Amino acid sequence: MIRFSIVITTYNRLDLLKRSIASALEQTLPCEIIVVDNASPDGTQAYVAELTQAGHPLIYHRNESNLGHSGAVNAGVQRATGDWIKLVDDDDYLASTCLEAMAQAIELHPAAVICSCQAAQVDPEGKEISRTRQTGPGQAFCIPQPDIHYGMLLECVPFGTPIQVAFRRDAFLQSGEWDTGMTLCDDIDSWIRIAQFGDAIFLNQCLAYRTVWEGGFNRQSAWQERLAVNVQIKEKIHALVSESHRAHVPPIAHIQEYLKLHWGLAALKQKALAPAFALGFPAVLSPTAWQLLLKARRQQDANPPIQRVVLMASPANEKSEPVAADL
Repeated sequence: MIRFSIVITTYNRLDLLKRSIASALEQTLPCEIIVVDNASPDGTQAYVAELTQAGHPLIYHRNESNLGHSGAVNAGVQRATGDWIKLVDDDDYLASTCLEAMAQAIELHPAAVICSCQAAQVDPEGKEISRTRQTGPGQAFCIPQPDIHYGMLLECVPFGTPIQVAFRRDAFLQSGEWDTGMTLCDDIDSWIRIAQFGDAIFLNQCLAYRTVWEGGFNRQSAWQERLAVNVQIKEKIHALVSESHRAHVPPIAHIQEYLKLHWGLAALKQKALAPAFALGFPAVLSPTAWQLLLKARRQQDANPPIQRVVLMASPANEKSEPVAADL
């Protein structure tokens, strides 16, 4: 039996935290629940104490000072005793069957070290805005370790944000935990390193809810900072691509030009003209950058050149045995 620990990280968002905790307590698979508080002054400690006194199985860990998101994640995983960790940010929440569905898929493929599901993007009132796309065949499929980083480089292996992802605790610790020096993409940086130690599972089931609101940290960063971090992330992925795919990987300099073009166009779409020019020029004049941009967009809609093995067929598909999709 797979043992899960849910690690909820929070700082000064008690109203939102209540929903996150409720979704953890409602899981159909019994689990350990740890609330990691970055020294909130808003009554979070008293609220969790009320829940535990009422008999709810919660573990409360309060940092003496605000260690940031990465520091809180590390503290929670260190305190956890489960084989697998499910992260929950305080402004996000889970479907009640999230852990049960993940456990079913993981039991079919014990070599996995990381698991991701679809998520709905919701407004602060819980109204669905959009949903992350289906990424492969069946209700659940796995990608072998040698294909993961190549797929990430092609942008056809999207693990997503913490609310979508669970990971094996031992792989997380072996990977070096979260980098507390990063303020953006610290989650993706961790997925890259965890994926060195095993296979990845993806569930084409919406099992999580991510709140999109003005207080979300991802909405506060500057365009130039996003580009710089994106370049850093791609450089890390590029270095870890398996030898079996090396012949098909473009030089890192070409990828850097593509990223400048991508973020320049993203800024232009948001009518941020000055950042669009600063980020996109002279990459907009590079035929190679345009080729990589178009290729990346095609890969998201087509079958990528990686192996995906069906673990659980879609309801309309009666095949029960795992099958390989050599794409």
